[in-house]
Amino acid sequence: MIGYIKGKVIYSDAGTVLLENGGIGYEILCSGALFAKLVTDKQGEAYTYMQVREDGISLFGFVSTEEKNMFLKLITVSGVGPKMGIGILSAMNINDIAVAIATSNVKMLSSVKGLGKKTAERIILELREKVTAGELKSSEGGKIPAQAVEKMSDKEEDAIVGLMSLGYTRAESAKAVKGAVEKGAESLEDIIMTALKSM
Repeated sequence: MIGYIKGKVIYSDAGTVLLENGGIGYEILCSGALFAKLVTDKQGEAYTYMQVREDGISLFGFVSTEEKNMFLKLITVSGVGPKMGIGILSAMNINDIAVAIATSNVKMLSSVKGLGKKTAERIILELREKVTAGELKSSEGGKIPAQAVEKMSDKEEDAIVGLMSLGYTRAESAKAVKGAVEKGAESLEDIIMTALKSM
């Protein structure tokens, strides 16, 4: 099994990179964090998971062992294959995923393209006890962000999901939505528009 590759980035496009090592080019489907880190014509590295199937071999790449471990947990859930797992890690970072699982936030998980409510519920049910303290660490000092566990109205949750669909993280979206509500925004559209102005 190929678990780690280091070499020159030949090209990167649409979440996929070609990493050359020893004269061999490895095509890797990347998490969002890894894709953002690798630069064409520069040296790069990836922790990898190799999927072997009858119709071919696929490599999935991660920026760290922690991210790879989260991926391995996700694909143990029925209905979550490697492509869905890498899709989740392209839409959310490992802290956001861990927070969504720990706080049973189905709406946050199901905001990922192609991930339905039932699969999101299954992820939470099966992985709630497997989320580690390390995965719940945030830039604010190792605790679950207050805005992640603070009770939000359905309208605020919808606004957060809307912002996440535009590429913002859960933490960024929740902070912006809270600020918009404090400024007096009431309708869903107003909350989103006001939040976007602050981002």
